[in-house]
Amino acid sequence: MRAYFLGIAGAGMSALASVLASDGVQVSGSDDGVFPPISTYLQRQGLAYHDGFDAALVPPDVDVAIVGTSAKLALGANPELDELVRRGVPRFSFAEYLSQHTRGRENIVIAGSFGKSTLTAMCASFLVHAGKDPGYFIGAIPLDLQATGASGTDPAFLIEGDEYIVSPEDRRSKFLLYHPSHVMISSLVHDHLNVFPTMQSYEAPFAELIGMVPEGGKLVCAWGHPALHRLAEGRPVVWYGLQPNPGYFAEDVKIGETTRFDLRLPGGGRMELSTQLLGLHNIENIVGASALLLELGLIAPDELAEVAPRFRGVARRLDKKTLASRAPAYEGFGSSYEKARSAIEAMQLHFPARPLVVVFEPHTFSWRSREGLAWYDSVFEGVDRVLLLPPPGHGAGQDQLSHDEIMSRIGAAGIRATKISGREDALTDLKSTLTGDEAILLLSSGPLAGLADALPPILDASFG
Repeated sequence: MRAYFLGIAGAGMSALASVLASDGVQVSGSDDGVFPPISTYLQRQGLAYHDGFDAALVPPDVDVAIVGTSAKLALGANPELDELVRRGVPRFSFAEYLSQHTRGRENIVIAGSFGKSTLTAMCASFLVHAGKDPGYFIGAIPLDLQATGASGTDPAFLIEGDEYIVSPEDRRSKFLLYHPSHVMISSLVHDHLNVFPTMQSYEAPFAELIGMVPEGGKLVCAWGHPALHRLAEGRPVVWYGLQPNPGYFAEDVKIGETTRFDLRLPGGGRMELSTQLLGLHNIENIVGASALLLELGLIAPDELAEVAPRFRGVARRLDKKTLASRAPAYEGFGSSYEKARSAIEAMQLHFPARPLVVVFEPHTFSWRSREGLAWYDSVFEGVDRVLLLPPPGHGAGQDQLSHDEIMSRIGAAGIRATKISGREDALTDLKSTLTGDEAILLLSSGPLAGLADALPPILDASFG
């Protein structure tokens, strides 16, 4: 069987391509403007693709096409899609095809406004390194697994469940297609303002997902989100969090290069765990992953204690980019206020004596929308300096914020900010202003002008 991925460099598209490749399917595809880490991931996995769209390059023997949802992939605007339609090749979104491919498995859908990529990667990695063989689908690149997706041979299939819509024509949230046996929800705060203009509209698909948990299935939820208490009212819930609650929580947290804490279990038991990950949010993630896997009986406590400290995280989720520099640089994923704020707070927690310099790209619609302008009032609280790259122009509408408007709002919040035009401008600035005493956070959900690759070697050479 041959599957062709139109838009293969999307996080979900490349993960599904990896799942199918692990089943022996011949996978190839195309995309436009592919950038790291996905470009290097595709090359490392041997997933063949070409950059740009050319109908002549679509293989002649395609059995099924998985089509992404960006505007450049629309019918009439993309010659490859036009060719696939002309041939009558069956076409699916990745959510539709993933739904079909996992039917009959014990699907564990891990959803939430933030934390779902790390949690799915964490659960999959814990199980794999404990000798299990789960299926998994992760919308980010785990540092401890060979791929972002695999079919596995165990009944369990871990799916990162995205609340974003399937396509402009299919307004269902993707996670509603995954026929869950169990559901985990890591968080619930308003996000994706361009699709869910109100909190009520944002909550609605989560309420529907909770309602899909079958009798005997587990619902695992983060204790610290009032909306989850309301939506799950009347249902049995396994709670978890940083604070004491009826389920699983962390106690006696000791922050360090290796952070140690006690995992408190329902009924009063406890076990010691440790992690090399930064931030309290990652301790909460470990508590959540532990709650899910222990409740489902997928891992034993002694196995958990052995594998948890070995988990190195996910690319772009506070992974360290420098090797020798005394001024460490980390890359964070800042697609929403909560994700950006969690990354900033983690850096401040672990490097309290260092001025924090943040290089920020307002990449997602929410950061570029006038509706999200108030996020800039507090997101950079405690940051010494912000270098602000311009908002990209893809999908820009009349509510798109300008570079100057964002700069003005950050300045009004009392944060020292510098307007940066691109990579060379940023490198020139940082070379002349950094002293080696700082900590640097590279924060975006987009290409960040290639700075995640360009800056760390300079820091290693200057401050190693």
